[in-house]
Amino acid sequence: MRVQLGPSHPAMHGTVRMDVILEGETIRDMDVDIGYLHRGFEIQSENATWTQVLPYTDRLNYLSSLCNNVGYVLAVEKLLQIDVTPRCKWIRMISAEIARIADHLTALAAGALELGGFTPMLFGMQAREEFYKVIEHLCGARLTTAYTRIGGLRWDLPENFEAVYRRAEASLVKNLADMDKMLTRNRIFYDRMADTGVISQEDAIEYGWTGPCLRSTGVEYDVRKAHPYLYYDKVSFDVPLGHKGDNYDRYLVRIAELKESMKIIDQCFKFMEPGPVNVGDWSIVLPPKDAVYNTIEGMIAHFKLIMEGIAVPKGEVYGYTEAPNGELGFYMVSAGVGKPWRVHCRPPCFALVQALKPMMIGEQLADIIPTFDTINMIGGEIDR
Repeated sequence: MRVQLGPSHPAMHGTVRMDVILEGETIRDMDVDIGYLHRGFEIQSENATWTQVLPYTDRLNYLSSLCNNVGYVLAVEKLLQIDVTPRCKWIRMISAEIARIADHLTALAAGALELGGFTPMLFGMQAREEFYKVIEHLCGARLTTAYTRIGGLRWDLPENFEAVYRRAEASLVKNLADMDKMLTRNRIFYDRMADTGVISQEDAIEYGWTGPCLRSTGVEYDVRKAHPYLYYDKVSFDVPLGHKGDNYDRYLVRIAELKESMKIIDQCFKFMEPGPVNVGDWSIVLPPKDAVYNTIEGMIAHFKLIMEGIAVPKGEVYGYTEAPNGELGFYMVSAGVGKPWRVHCRPPCFALVQALKPMMIGEQLADIIPTFDTINMIGGEIDR
């Protein structure tokens, strides 16, 4: 029997289609079709200035747009060979970890709902809502933020930001404990998740897996540890690992990573000191408004940046960061003008979805839903 799941299906995260061949309830073959959410990110980037690309990065993994922003600007700054201010680095880490928390909560809550756990879904969404309020307080938007800038940030942290974050943190601690009580040792939840969607360490590496899904197999690879960027080498945190590479391990790894992200943010607030958030180079960062309105140099610098963009030196670079789903990479080529000559995005979801077919052959039809949730495919990111 042939069953079509998607592209419009309640359990499909984003628009994706699965063509499943069944023998009874057992999966004998399947194909995964992607591309339904392709919007031309790369060609759009080549027709925009380096700064104008930022809103497009928001729409890759739209659940953690702040992480996309940070990954993109770090790659551009690598081409520019500039180093941003210490306060900027701490704030970027805070914003990226807040986005990671929101993303993980969405995956956990959706997974609970798809297995019939309506109440734990509410716990996850309640905590996520508080973190969206933090993001909104930071930059005025909840999903598409465009907060980070090449050479700095749109602005410094707003007043009472830490207090707003602490309220969200308290909500997360409470709701995470409630979710843990209802799910982690729940026999029905365990039976549906354990020993399903299994992948070995060797196969995960062969397919190019990264992030929580790779770490669920026991491979200790986290870009923040292996290749530290910003100030991740100055904070203390653990890399949660699984050992079986199944759906239950992927659930446990994300639960543990929520706690580690809170630990990182606490240290950022502790170590962060007052100071500027942007570099002082007006050929990279817009000059302050009073300089634009009162000096000819400021007005000219503002005009050139808006009209021509940042003149990034000729060269090519690959920059990569640890996004919520794994290694998010940007390969860029500059021709020495205000627009990119080439921008390619390496989305972590692409490698994850490639392995879905071999993972599911021989499994039950019902196991597709929790497996698809735990790899956490985001349509905007995989289709670009």
